Amino acid sequence: MKPGPLHAFLAGDGKDDTGRGLTDVLAFGNARIEGVHDFIQWCFPLHEASLAVPGAPVLTRAEADAIRADRAALAGLRAGRDRMMRFYRETDGWLRTHDHNHLRITRILHALRDLLGPEEARTFHAFVLARNAEAGAPINSSSLRYWASALAGD
Repeated sequence: MKPGPLHAFLAGDGKDDTGRGLTDVLAFGNARIEGVHDFIQWCFPLHEASLAVPGAPVLTRAEADAIRADRAALAGLRAGRDRMMRFYRETDGWLRTHDHNHLRITRILHALRDLLGPEEARTFHAFVLARNAEAGAPINSSSLRYWASALAGD
């Protein structure tokens, strides 16, 4: 069976809609991660359509199962997580009341929980909460509730 586009992308064998592979995205500098808005749907796929990027791929049940069974795809997902953690560690612009990165974090939590399991999602959640606390807790309560809901699988 040929892997779906999200599976192939995460496994390092496919390209996104703009011709970028996972290694290209992982090599983005922090300014590019902040400014480019169409990569996150590929690195952290969900079962529902993106409202931010119409036409972004939607994760099917079969493709999710294939990703979970493929060590290369799981490694790609973890590499994406690690790159985003580095971005959130090295930048502070998202540490404010409202920011598009809050939506990204919700997406990341959902994808990690779905594809890697609740422990991986809890680790990422604890990391962003600690960064928020270090910054004096500027993130709004609605974003924090969305993150907790994503962690719970709601």
